[in-house]
Amino acid sequence: MSQLGYSSHGAGEPLVLLHPLGLSRHVWDPVLPALAMHFRVIAVDLPGFGASEPLPPQLEPTPAALAAAVAGLLDELGIANPHLVGNSIGGWVALELAGIRRAASLTLLSPAGLWRNDTPLYCRVSLRVSQLLARYAVRPLSRLVNYRLGRALVLGQTHGRPFQLTPDEAKAAIAAMGTSLGFDAAFRATIHRRFVAGAPLDAPVTIAFGSRDILLLRHQSRHLDQLPAATRVEALPHCGHVPMADDPIAVAALILRSVGHAAQTVASSPSQPYG
Repeated sequence: MSQLGYSSHGAGEPLVLLHPLGLSRHVWDPVLPALAMHFRVIAVDLPGFGASEPLPPQLEPTPAALAAAVAGLLDELGIANPHLVGNSIGGWVALELAGIRRAASLTLLSPAGLWRNDTPLYCRVSLRVSQLLARYAVRPLSRLVNYRLGRALVLGQTHGRPFQLTPDEAKAAIAAMGTSLGFDAAFRATIHRRFVAGAPLDAPVTIAFGSRDILLLRHQSRHLDQLPAATRVEALPHCGHVPMADDPIAVAALILRSVGHAAQTVASSPSQPYG
């Protein structure tokens, strides 16, 4: 099993955070203080990203395989029935994870995998171009993001309010994307896949897309037919594909509402417990 980097903050019910493709657990830093006031927050680096080693070469890093690695970490930490929160591919991994182990709730922020067939060409090209630029043009990009307009140009594909990031935060995002050891393999592993539900999910699900998410286009990548019929749909105004830096207060509040709804659902259905 791959060794996964993670951080733990706060105390209470466990809440697990899963990051987008090409980034790391630090993408959740803007919302950690608010969430750690209510939960034991476990922010995980998926295999091949951040401080985590890639999966063994013989193991294709599909979202299901990434979920299995996270499940192994949670078992090692003695964490059962956590609340799961995932952004982009982290949302897809959260769905796969909830299919193989108990989860108290799922909060999906612009989750990947909700397309009809293969990954849409627009998404594939956008992600690949962003990653290649971050890998091979890191110096000019790092200079460009010193300026407000430069941050909008470089990070406008993923952030709804890129000018709110500091230059150092923008440079960290570029570095994470450009140096991720697992990006290429994970990218290839998702091109010809989509999320397909197996056994019905027991955990209540909340899904939200940013109103400025221009990576997952509405007509291509937001089909909810594989999610439970009772899935709650919310919006994140003025947020992009990676909303945590755009509006940390709104994102934390959405997660708290999602968890609160799950608790109400369990309380109102004692004969059919979730998780």
